[in-house]
Amino acid sequence: MSQQDGFTLRGHRPASPEGIETRRPDGTHRVVITGVGAISPAGVGVEALWEAVFGKRCCIAPVERFDTEGFDVHIAGEVRGFDPVEHGMTKKEARRFERFVQYAIVAADEALASSGLDVAAEDPARIACVFGSGIGGIDELQSGITTLVEKGPKRVNPLFVPTMISNMAAGQLAIRYGIKGECIDIVTACATGAHCIGQAVRDIRHGYADAALAGGTEESISPVCLAGFSNLSALTKAEDPQCASLPFDARRAGFVAGEGAGAVVLESLEHALARGASIIAEVTGFGSTGDAYHMTAPSPDGEGIRRAMAQALAEGGFTPADLGHLNAHGTGTPANDSTESRALLDLCGEEAGAKVPVTSVKGSTGHTLGAAGALEAIVTALSVANDCVPPTCGFAEADPACPVNVATEAITGYPQKVALSNSLGFGGHNASLAISPFK
Repeated sequence: MSQQDGFTLRGHRPASPEGIETRRPDGTHRVVITGVGAISPAGVGVEALWEAVFGKRCCIAPVERFDTEGFDVHIAGEVRGFDPVEHGMTKKEARRFERFVQYAIVAADEALASSGLDVAAEDPARIACVFGSGIGGIDELQSGITTLVEKGPKRVNPLFVPTMISNMAAGQLAIRYGIKGECIDIVTACATGAHCIGQAVRDIRHGYADAALAGGTEESISPVCLAGFSNLSALTKAEDPQCASLPFDARRAGFVAGEGAGAVVLESLEHALARGASIIAEVTGFGSTGDAYHMTAPSPDGEGIRRAMAQALAEGGFTPADLGHLNAHGTGTPANDSTESRALLDLCGEEAGAKVPVTSVKGSTGHTLGAAGALEAIVTALSVANDCVPPTCGFAEADPACPVNVATEAITGYPQKVALSNSLGFGGHNASLAISPFK
C-alpha cells in the first residue's frame, strides 16, 4: 500500500486452507480481519492514517468548520475538505445523512472493497453490522434545538430524530449493502468502536454470523461539543497544534477532539478460507469490564483496565509475557495516561511491564471518541501484520507518573505473538482487543 522511510506496508497475506485449524481449542470459530477502511484527520483511507501514524505526523490544526472566537479551545483533529459526493454518495444522501453516517459509509466502502466480500453473493442473514457512534448526529441535534427555539415546533425537520440518533450509522450501512443479520449500535462513549468490534467477534466466534462489518464513527467537531468538553476541563487549551496532543508526556494537559470513522470486515476463518480471502490479522481475544467508579474519571488503581487486558489475552491463550505491544487509549489527559500505565504494570509486573512498547495514535489524530477504538484496532492489526510498532507523535518528556516504554521512533523487524488495543469510555467502560498476526 505505501512506503514510509524504507518500510513497506504489506497488510494482506493470502491464506491457504491446507492444514489450517479453523476452530479454537474450545470449538468456537477463529475470527480474522479481511478488510479495513478509515477516514480520519489524516485524510480519507487507511493508507493516509497509517502514513500519518507511522511517520509521526500531527494532523491537528486550527478549527475551520466554525468560528471559535469566545471558545477556550481553537484546535482540533478535523476531517478537512470532505465532500461526500466525491466519495460515492448521491447529492440526496449528502443532504440527508449526518456527517457521522457519511464518515461510516466512506470507511465501510473501503473496508468491504479491500476485503473482496461480495454481500450480494452471500446469505445476507449471516452477515452482521455492528457499528456505533459515541455521540451521533450532534450537528442535527444542535440545529434542531436552535430551530425549535427560534422558529417554533412546526419548523423542526421531520427527519430530525432518525437523522440524529446514533444507531443510524449501522442502519444506513445495512441498507446500503443489504446486510440482514444482527444490526446494532453499541454506545460506550470513547470505547464504542472497540466494543462494536468485540461484539461482532463474539457473534462470529459463537456461530451467530459468518462475517460482520464493524466499527465506530464520530462527527464531534461542533460548537456544543467543543464547549462542553472544554468546560469539563477535558480538552487541552494549547494553541500550538504540534504541542497539544501529548500522550503519556509530562506536559499533557487534556485531549484534542478529533473525528472520523474506522471499519473492519471480520469473518470466521472457515468462511474467509472458503472464499479465498486475504487475511490481515486475527482477533484472538476481547476483554470488556466496568470500573463502577465515576462518571468521567477512570478508577485510579486501573483495576478495570487491567482485567479487560487480562481477559483479552487469556481468551487468546496468551499470558502477559506474550504481549508484543500496547496500542493504548492514551488520550493525553493526566488521569487516563497514569491510570493506563498503572494497569499495564500491574498486568505484566513492574519490570516486564516497563519494557512493553506502548504507542498512542492520538498524538497524530487527536481523540476521535467513538471512532477511536476502530481506527486504533486497524493500526494494531497492521502493526502485528508488519512486525512493527508505530511511534507516538507528540511524546517527548517522560513522566514519572507514567513509567512505561512509550515508543518514540518506529520499531521494525519486531515479530509479535499478540498486541492489545485499549479503549476506555466515560462511565467506566473498558475494552481491550487482542490482535495477532495470522498463522
